[in-house]
Amino acid sequence: MERPGLDEKRSRSPGHSYTEEEDHSHFARFRSRRSLPWYQSRELQIVLAITALALIVRLWAIGYPTSVVFDEVHFGGFASKYIRGRFFMDVHPPLAKMLIALTGWLFGLNPSFDFKEIGMDYIEPKVPYIPMRVMCGLMGVAVVPIAFYTVRNSGHSLHASTLAALLVLFENSLATQSRFILLDSPLILFTAFTVLAWVNFHNQRHDPFSDDWFVWLFLTGVGLGLSGSVKWVGLFIIATIGTSTINQLWLLWGDLRIPPRTWLNHFLARAVCLIVVPISVYMLMFEIHFLLLQSSGDGDGFMSAPFQMTLGYSLKDSPLSVAYGATVTIRHQGTQGGYLHSHTSNYETGSKQQQITLYPHKDNNNDWIIQKRDGTIPESLEYIKNGDYVRLLHAQTHKRLHSHDHKAPVTENENHFEVSGYGFKDFPGDANDEWRLEIVGYDGSDAKAGENLHTVRSRFKLVHVNMNCDLFSHKVKLPKWAFEQQEVTCMRSAVLSKTTWIVESNSYSEYPEDAPLVNYKKPGFIGKFLELNKVMWTTNAGLTDSHPYDSRPHSWPLLKRGISFWGKNNKHVYLIGNWFTWYLSTASILLYVLTRVLLFVRDKRGYKDDFRGLREYYELSGGFFFMAWAYHYLPFFLMGRQLFLHHYLPALYFAILLFSITFDLACRFIPNRFRIIALILIASIAISVFRTRAPLVYGSEWTQSECLSSKLLSTWDYDCYQYHDSYEQYALHASYSASASSASSASPASDASISNTDSSTWEQEKTLEDDNLIGKLAPAVEALGVKVGKDTVAEHESGIEASMKDAEVVARKRTDEELLKEKGEASTSA
Repeated sequence: MERPGLDEKRSRSPGHSYTEEEDHSHFARFRSRRSLPWYQSRELQIVLAITALALIVRLWAIGYPTSVVFDEVHFGGFASKYIRGRFFMDVHPPLAKMLIALTGWLFGLNPSFDFKEIGMDYIEPKVPYIPMRVMCGLMGVAVVPIAFYTVRNSGHSLHASTLAALLVLFENSLATQSRFILLDSPLILFTAFTVLAWVNFHNQRHDPFSDDWFVWLFLTGVGLGLSGSVKWVGLFIIATIGTSTINQLWLLWGDLRIPPRTWLNHFLARAVCLIVVPISVYMLMFEIHFLLLQSSGDGDGFMSAPFQMTLGYSLKDSPLSVAYGATVTIRHQGTQGGYLHSHTSNYETGSKQQQITLYPHKDNNNDWIIQKRDGTIPESLEYIKNGDYVRLLHAQTHKRLHSHDHKAPVTENENHFEVSGYGFKDFPGDANDEWRLEIVGYDGSDAKAGENLHTVRSRFKLVHVNMNCDLFSHKVKLPKWAFEQQEVTCMRSAVLSKTTWIVESNSYSEYPEDAPLVNYKKPGFIGKFLELNKVMWTTNAGLTDSHPYDSRPHSWPLLKRGISFWGKNNKHVYLIGNWFTWYLSTASILLYVLTRVLLFVRDKRGYKDDFRGLREYYELSGGFFFMAWAYHYLPFFLMGRQLFLHHYLPALYFAILLFSITFDLACRFIPNRFRIIALILIASIAISVFRTRAPLVYGSEWTQSECLSSKLLSTWDYDCYQYHDSYEQYALHASYSASASSASSASPASDASISNTDSSTWEQEKTLEDDNLIGKLAPAVEALGVKVGKDTVAEHESGIEASMKDAEVVARKRTDEELLKEKGEASTSA
């Protein structure tokens, strides 16, 4: 039956259950609207026009800045590692990074360029950064028509669909994020595509199990897999579609016209397409990832020894049983810190004895000789058993593994004690060198590994006899005087996983030649897949350090601050949203919640507010987009890790769609010409706000006064004083730079005349800058009793500018990069 006031011939929201009559009448209208030739379709003409505009907005001057910007440090660097085949570890799944690497490889990226610093020049080393950025930019372009069709195919008007596309198009933060070598543009594209496929699947409800029905259901599953393969934030769209699926199956279960067998077919089809397909896509991305990265790289230290053996590492087979007198390497199982290690450097705190650390790379300083409790080695071969008392002698420095009642070097906890290397050659040692070896687990294929210490197969802990504490390590770095290696302590009441060790290598000249040998088993794909995802999870959860531009979720809907991407040459790239679009979308969220609460209360009081048939439509259509927004926003409140404004962008996309349908339903009761006027007014304001802050998107010229007037909130912390006072100063600077460039390549005879001209131009510009700076600083400084003039400014300006630049570069280095560097690169071993 027809719904009064709904003049658009579209299907309802993904959560609605139709009667058979509604399905067929609706589909007939839908098909009749589609029967026009494509060149006569007003809808298609609008989409093509908006897409063409999106190409301009997203790709305009995409080659600027001509240097590394923000997280291009990471994702450009990963592209180089893919091309070289060097293994690395990142907290995100590999799909988008592989697409970036593929683009770089196709356009001749030299893998020796490592993108290691913000501001590194792209031009001189001929980095194909423009194609790599264009790839991300085109994904940002594609989101615009997808937004249009998502709203349109959800049953809404051409006005609402056009408005949704325009608001997405002229959203400053979405534009900024899609112009650089980053992951958010692919993530938002695949998320948006998934929702569009799901909406189109629901538009085939009149004809279940048809070809179109299966195609859109399958494509929804593919979209889920692609979204999750870019970032784990993509799991939120899985939750969204999963909730909608459960609701749909519940409605089908309650429909008595549907036989149980048919319902089971519905269930199985969804299970295959929405569970099996996404998991298969996700795993396929990792299979390709492993095929591309088969050589050792800076991510090795994150992974277990068996995993490392698939990266070209070779570990010599070792005798199975461990005897007194054997030289062994001992690997920590609770972290990826590596081997029990010592070297000739001493602690600068506590006992100031020799350092004991964890070190992630193979080294002679990882070798330990196992002695009996009295420090001797039996003349005849004697194997170590569970519960034996032992001493560990460091093979290179002849110090014994030792603990005593001194505080740990870094961890300030009364249960942690210092572990040191103590003694010297031929020194018999003391009681604080004694440890009890307790086997706490073993390989199930070797039952004897629970009774006797076996290489690789026995998991044990070392309990200090006098202190009654366990040899322990955790992800805490020692200071620079200990080469930032991982701290080792002796801890009471410790978690077992952080006190578990294995013997990785085992050698002794007294072993018989026919002694059984053992080695790690190389993991297959499933083993590597599970281990890498576990490491990604723990590493991601550990990104808890602060960052100058991080923010918390409660501030995102209010757009309290952005992220500085790049700053140089009196220009700036700063990610900040279009406040008009942002606040409209936030208001639509609040309006939806308030409306649902109000209607619930009125229903309880016996009122029946139908709004001429629009209520159910709004609740279902708006409810789906509200649910998507909530799933993409609220989980961040549970995360303790470092977060940024760009984490809100997928949720923002759904909030914009919700506003567009709110606009559509609000305009149902006004004449068409007023709808058009409202559309033009809202779009014009959004475009105006975008244009006003476009210099922050494109890194283009701007003046201080324009910049200052653009700050809606005081918390928007982009630096307006880095811009010139006028555009003429940019022209002067450009003229000077061009002249200086010409002078550097000119013959010596002509250098003098060019230099004179350059000097005059430069002096004019510097005079203007000094006058401006003096005018701004003089009142404040002279109030302190200090006289300010041009000489004062000239003396300090360069130092201040250099300090600010250094601080800015430091501020923009992400904790992700620091953590990867700590884990993946070798610390210096003394």
